[in-house]
Amino acid sequence: MSTINALLSEEEIAALKQDSSKGAPASRRLQVVKHDLAAEETSLWFNASIIEMVNERFARALRSGLMDVLRTNPRIGIEPAKTRKYQVYLQSLAAPLSVNTVRINPWRGYSLVIIEPGIIFAALDNFFGGSGRELGDLPPGRMFTPTELSIVRILMNIILGAMRDAWSPVLQLDISHVSTEVNPQFAQIADDNDPVLFNEFTLSLGSQAAGSIHVVIPYNSLKPVRDVLRSRVQGREQNDEKDSHWRAALQEACQDANLELVVKMGRIPSTLQQLRNLGCGDILYFNKPENAWAEVNGFQLFDAEVGSFGSNAAIKVKSVIKPENSPAGVHK
Repeated sequence: MSTINALLSEEEIAALKQDSSKGAPASRRLQVVKHDLAAEETSLWFNASIIEMVNERFARALRSGLMDVLRTNPRIGIEPAKTRKYQVYLQSLAAPLSVNTVRINPWRGYSLVIIEPGIIFAALDNFFGGSGRELGDLPPGRMFTPTELSIVRILMNIILGAMRDAWSPVLQLDISHVSTEVNPQFAQIADDNDPVLFNEFTLSLGSQAAGSIHVVIPYNSLKPVRDVLRSRVQGREQNDEKDSHWRAALQEACQDANLELVVKMGRIPSTLQQLRNLGCGDILYFNKPENAWAEVNGFQLFDAEVGSFGSNAAIKVKSVIKPENSPAGVHK
């Protein structure tokens, strides 16, 4: 207490005692927020609109790829991206499934592409000229035949190509197919409590055949590129190419626009009273300039010499004037 008395006066000590007895003002009260340092963050710490844009591009590219290979018009639905613990996600699956492990650079670790059997059998039927029929319920231990695995490889080539195209405005991905399983429990791409980003696409290849394709990405895989995913910026190279295309198309479309070219030989300053007093036969005098000028929409573009060409009046362009440097343009 002696130390406090040496630092504070009696009036300051009394003021502190009075404030502590009344309680701290509301503006100074602190709010305690519970935070578990051991818990993994499961919120979208990146821009969710980027994932929505990627999923829309993926669905369009997937539809185009399936139309080229299967000669059918698939209907594709996009479910909202979800985050789940990996163990909870696995519990929602039932074998047999085509569980494909893929390696995606520059992401970390592995990801999953899961194709439900209804899509595989409908694609098989379409591939051989059918209408896209699917089989009924399958026993859990049922394995895929070599022919069905060939269809899976075709579908995976289309899916991985669609993924590369979908992510190209954000990242250039190098994707490779690692392995295929039937039971999802054998594909351990993350620990049970690790969060994963779950993207589901519903697919219909026939009048009765329907199923889903799942793209599952561990959160840890996306951490090396989190700064890119937090922004909306797309690849400049692709944007520049699109801008150049639209500029060229717009320039070509403007070539047929109709414009009125007016040639003026002089200006005469006047007043309203002088104009009202003019009558038929009156003569207006002005000093003829050396050159006339040509205007388009009020902008002086050319200095010109007035003459004739055959039986027609004509002008000869002497110099070109930029619109921003034109007196008429500045006045306008």
